[in-house]
Amino acid sequence: MVLEATMICIDNSEWMRNGDYSPNRFQALADAVNLICGAKTQSNPENTVGILTMAGKGVRVLVTPTSDLGKILACMHGLEIGGEMNLAAGIQVAQLALKHRQNKKQQQRIIVFAGSPVKYDKKVLEMIGRKLKKNSVALDVVNFGEDDDGKAEKLEALVAAVNNNESSHIIHVPAGPNALSDVLISTPIFTGDGEGGSGFAAAAAAAAAGGVSGFDFGVDPNLDPELALALRVSMEEERARQEAAAKKAADETATQEKGETSQDVTMAENVNTGTPEPENKATDLMEDENALLQQALAMSMDDASSNVATRDTDMSEAASEDQDLALALQLSVQDSTNDQSSQTDMSKLLADQSFVSSILASLPGVDPNDPSVKDLLASMQGQSEKKDEDTDKEQKEEKK
Repeated sequence: MVLEATMICIDNSEWMRNGDYSPNRFQALADAVNLICGAKTQSNPENTVGILTMAGKGVRVLVTPTSDLGKILACMHGLEIGGEMNLAAGIQVAQLALKHRQNKKQQQRIIVFAGSPVKYDKKVLEMIGRKLKKNSVALDVVNFGEDDDGKAEKLEALVAAVNNNESSHIIHVPAGPNALSDVLISTPIFTGDGEGGSGFAAAAAAAAAGGVSGFDFGVDPNLDPELALALRVSMEEERARQEAAAKKAADETATQEKGETSQDVTMAENVNTGTPEPENKATDLMEDENALLQQALAMSMDDASSNVATRDTDMSEAASEDQDLALALQLSVQDSTNDQSSQTDMSKLLADQSFVSSILASLPGVDPNDPSVKDLLASMQGQSEKKDEDTDKEQKEEKK
């Protein structure tokens, strides 16, 4: 694996606001820079990456070469866009930063993203390229965006002046539907100089090429065993989920087929019985009539038992009424007997003239010698005697 110290020069000029690259030039550049930083730091633990800007108020180093990927990615946030790109100054500052690297065994490489016009002449750029070659610095140039005033020719001349044993490259990326990072992922900027490159770059290149690689899921388990294991477990879970879904669908289909078969068998049995529908209806009516007849008989039996009970009740009531009647007759007979005896006693008292005269004399204002009083007493005695005679006759007749 190549041990490198890399400086990435990014273009943050006004030209980077254009939207011919999705979502815009600067965002496409930032995505590509993030991928390159990840590929460089994962290919060798001792690799370092630094970033500087070439526009704005001047060339500014955001982070010196470091192996801390988080620090590298954090410096990309909140960058200001404006001004014009100063390509020559940016390359020279990057070369100076690489010269002061801590590990002198690291090979030096500069990656330039040029998305705006280049204002320098071809000869100036060739002179810069020869100086880089003299200091054993490799150069990769990504040409995208504007192509005015022979920009491509100037950049190709620069790379040709730096190139030593095919260690430097230039990539032209035209505007189109493809993202900038997707185009660069299969280029030597990611894959290296044919010396094995990085596992991250190889996996990314395989993914860009359609996932064709010598390892499962496009990941070398020797380089990243945790990622390979996670991908394998995820694939097995997905396969189990698909198998469970397929089994459930097959069971539902079988259940529906069984239901249809049972319905067909039931219909066939109904047809094979050969019983016409009118006969079935007649049988049902006869069964209903028999049920009604049994119910009527039961009700009649209940009525008969209730009539018997009512009759017994009436007879008992009649008997009780007869007893009351007999008692009343006895009392009336006793009353009549008492009346007769009282009448007899009264007639006896009236027959006693001395008793009646004494009573009349005791009454105030009554004269017993008055003729009217005497006549009244005589008539009363006559009536009592007549009643006594009648009573005697009745008693004699009853005795006879």
